[in-house]
Amino acid sequence: MSDRDLNWKYVDDAVVEPESIVKARQQSLELGIEPVSPAVGAQIAVVAAASGAASIVEIGTGVGVSGLWLLAGATGATLTSIDSEVDHQQHARTLFTEAGIAPNRVRLIAGGAGDVLPRMNEDSYDIVLVDADPASVIEYVEHGLRLVRPGGTVLVPHALWRGRVADPAQRDDVASDFRSLVTEIASSPAVVSAISPAGDGLLQIAKLRG
Repeated sequence: MSDRDLNWKYVDDAVVEPESIVKARQQSLELGIEPVSPAVGAQIAVVAAASGAASIVEIGTGVGVSGLWLLAGATGATLTSIDSEVDHQQHARTLFTEAGIAPNRVRLIAGGAGDVLPRMNEDSYDIVLVDADPASVIEYVEHGLRLVRPGGTVLVPHALWRGRVADPAQRDDVASDFRSLVTEIASSPAVVSAISPAGDGLLQIAKLRG
């Protein structure tokens, strides 16, 4: 195992996940959903806590792994989570309830993000997490940057897409889209950004004020 792989394993193993998230992760894997890694989950919880987030949008509910992490960091926040898979959201709703999260803190919207996001208010949210159809990641991040308030953050798990983004020889559409996204965001004067290599990568984009 390379030093890099050892580092990735170490940061994942160092995270102690709450029982509710362990259960959600297990259900995700059983349903063939790729959840955020423990290390990425812990990082998004830190961002949520440090920003004092009160209103969060999640694009891609899954069965609730990333949502549970976000609400673990932002203990008073409300979460609006969008997913086209109603069955997955039903699992998520049960897991949120079992975790002791009040129903009025979670709003689950069943539908395609491309249809839902244009109807949401701009500059209104503290965090937007983008973890849905990777083929639409650029579109969803554009919506996310419209929705977050100045000073808000857009979070993009899987930003290194299975190690393919860092390899210029990998030219499939998804890897190319993530690569283009990283390049465009890094050169934009409207944001500051950073990529964490933990898990499958986490792109963090803060929308500047003014």
